[in-house]
Amino acid sequence: MAGTLPTQEGKVMPLLGVREALYARYACRDFKPQPVPQEILDRVLEAALRAPSTANTPLHHIREAFLANYQKNLPPHPDIPASFTWPPALKKRSDEIREFHLKKTGAFPAESAEEVWHHWLRNFEFFGAPAVAYLCMDKSLGFWSIFDLGLLSQSLMLEAKEWGLDSIPALMLVAYPDVIREELSIPKHFSVVFGIGVGYGTEQSRPNGFPSPRRSLSEAVRYEGF
Repeated sequence: MAGTLPTQEGKVMPLLGVREALYARYACRDFKPQPVPQEILDRVLEAALRAPSTANTPLHHIREAFLANYQKNLPPHPDIPASFTWPPALKKRSDEIREFHLKKTGAFPAESAEEVWHHWLRNFEFFGAPAVAYLCMDKSLGFWSIFDLGLLSQSLMLEAKEWGLDSIPALMLVAYPDVIREELSIPKHFSVVFGIGVGYGTEQSRPNGFPSPRRSLSEAVRYEGF
């Protein structure tokens, strides 16, 4: 399904519709080194910019610097702090999802601190993604603008899936924002909010009929007046 695009009169054509893309999208944690054609990236980003908003408002060096920081045990310090305190129900679900993924990748149970270290190392390698989209926001803006970036993120990942690409939204892609800001000449008054790795997932990265478990509709939705 992904990786080979049909052509019409020499032009690349999308593979999936929106609903298909919603079900086909997954968090890819292992990418092929195959580069993504700029034409496809342009189409993905153009479509993603159609996301609603409140008011319309060189990867190699970054990867190397992230790995060096991790190997020096430098704690991540993203511009938007991660939350490590969860309500009990969400904490339980988070632990279940984490265990599910670790078992799928053969990394569970970890037998040593070294195994845990190498498991996390993959995050700072950006899972081998050949391209990363960095989402930034002027620091003068409030929380509603982060919501806008969430809409943009989903649009980007769905459009990427439509073109046969896989993606991974990950906090660790912005673990060291000072590195990103310097390498990409991002002004200091912008927060580096989030990163999305994009590329062609390897066969072992695919869910193969076993995607992450989701809450049922009855658990997540309550109707009134129907």
